[in-house]
Amino acid sequence: MDNTTPEYTMSEFFSKCYEKMHKGAILVAYKGEVNSNIIADALELIEYKLTQEAVETPVRKKLYNVMVECLQNLYHHVDTIPDAVQDSSFGAFIISKIDNGFYLSTGNMIEADKKSNLQGKIDKINSLSKEELKEFYKFVLNNQSFSDKGGGGLGLIDIAKKTGNKLNYEFIQYNDSYYFFILSVLVNGR
Repeated sequence: MDNTTPEYTMSEFFSKCYEKMHKGAILVAYKGEVNSNIIADALELIEYKLTQEAVETPVRKKLYNVMVECLQNLYHHVDTIPDAVQDSSFGAFIISKIDNGFYLSTGNMIEADKKSNLQGKIDKINSLSKEELKEFYKFVLNNQSFSDKGGGGLGLIDIAKKTGNKLNYEFIQYNDSYYFFILSVLVNGR
């Protein structure tokens, strides 16, 4: 495949990526433009669904807090896609119920030159113990420069700290300039 000219349309590509995010019984799913109103509505819907599912309060709070962080990451780090058929700030998220808890997945386009840095951050986070994560969070908070989009990886560290689980990720290449980035995490509990 010639990566400069994808073999499918942007719409077909997004559908393929979205399908890879599915796991378990879906509680909430969305794909489309990501903006502050969508995020606020999604969080309200998530809170309602978790209450309806009779999820225990500690699990519900943890899940909600992790979802807030995931959606903020999605909102702040979605890259604008030139010439896109879809909305330029396209993203997706899914919350699924699985046997041992809940599975959260977010997805968005990123520029190819950001892939290795992001992959390195996640691999570093995944290599740390619970105690090392706490120390790394403090280190990044005190020593990292912050971009206009956020806190230099603090959100990812926070997600790993709150869940106590590894961050799962995948990069699906669209062309030489863009990848679709999927971030998924398990939140334990019922």
